[in-house]
Amino acid sequence: MTRFLALILASTLAVAGCDTTTSNGGATGAKQYKISSNSTAKIQYRVLDSVNALRQASGAAPLELNAQLNAAAATHARDMSIQNRPWHFGSDGSSPIQRVQRVGYQGRFLGETISETYENEMQTLEAWLAQEDTKQILMTPEAQDLGIAWFQEKSGKIWWTLVTGTRLEGPQVQNAAPASPPVSG
Repeated sequence: MTRFLALILASTLAVAGCDTTTSNGGATGAKQYKISSNSTAKIQYRVLDSVNALRQASGAAPLELNAQLNAAAATHARDMSIQNRPWHFGSDGSSPIQRVQRVGYQGRFLGETISETYENEMQTLEAWLAQEDTKQILMTPEAQDLGIAWFQEKSGKIWWTLVTGTRLEGPQVQNAAPASPPVSG
């Protein structure tokens, strides 16, 4: 099973750069991962498909991409860049729960994973899966929805945010606590 999961991540990583450009600014050394403006949906679905393949292998139901959770994730990714620190609270003191409520998500917040990195989405996902607390957010059986977004600075640094939730019948949002912030890169 571990080999299967590694194979899925490796194959997904191989196509991860298909819609991005790399540049080293004329210097020798490592290439910088740059996300093109038309790659948003492709990156979001690549992450969703990878997470769902892993969930399927573990017997968990697939997640659906949720526009409201994407919006909450995007707001926080940009805000972490402004604050220049990876953490779960916004510059206005907001928690992940409050951000999910602000965008009108009609469900229960389950968790948020964040990262400050120069790595692409598959490398970031791999780092999240390597840590038990963030892996649990991705693999929680009751999760139904996923939001993923990022903000890339001119320097190339990327601030990633992924949010999970589960739908409820009523308009009340119930919440769980976020995991501790993983930092990679």
